[in-house]
Amino acid sequence: MDRSLYLVMNGAKQTLLAQTANANNLANGQTTGFKSDFEQFRSMPAFGPGYPSRVYAMNERPGTDFSTGALQTTGRDLDVAIDGKGWIAVKAKDGTEAYTRAGDLNVTPEGLLQNGAGLAVLSDTGNPIVIPPVRKLAFGGDGTISMIPQGANPAGAVILDRVKLVNPDPKTLEKGADGLIHLKQAGVSPADANVKLVQGSLESSNVNIMAALVDMIDLARNYEMQVNAMKSADTNAAATSNLMQLA
Repeated sequence: MDRSLYLVMNGAKQTLLAQTANANNLANGQTTGFKSDFEQFRSMPAFGPGYPSRVYAMNERPGTDFSTGALQTTGRDLDVAIDGKGWIAVKAKDGTEAYTRAGDLNVTPEGLLQNGAGLAVLSDTGNPIVIPPVRKLAFGGDGTISMIPQGANPAGAVILDRVKLVNPDPKTLEKGADGLIHLKQAGVSPADANVKLVQGSLESSNVNIMAALVDMIDLARNYEMQVNAMKSADTNAAATSNLMQLA
């Protein structure tokens, strides 16, 4: 059988992988603080016996788009967004420190401050932030959390804790399978006093929905072309086999 069939089959497979990444971006077009993934094709020579005259396609994710999304005003006290560069430190499911731009916060019945994904928000000390029963919460631009305890005078606000805000070099960051941002090397990023927090707002996803839809159509057509090429390779192989039988 002609090896071209395997090359075309690989192209179809890689196109499906690219479609999966694009579909994930499109599905998170309305997800708070979501950062879209880049994807690209690369040509790779097919090495083996003889000269590498054939080339197969390989899909890869070269990185993540860290550009900021639009800030949307919600007026909700527990909604926060970062104005400019920076990240909010959270505790990932595996217990490590990770970073996100999703500031849709809430307080659990146990008093734990979490974001919409159920991840504990960390303080400057690296510990989860615990909120006691309060009348009102307020977030300062530097991440400081002040509160008015239940039953207290509205003028008696006290500082409770501070959200850990970081701003590491984007070159040192990567997006994990959990959708969170991690440092490529082990360790944690120090708090950065220059990162500014805005209360009553959320950052939207940075996915360009129209571009993602165009890419979806383009990848679908590419997959169809690969399938047609597979059919042609199979037809040519059958015709060659018939000729050999006649000979």
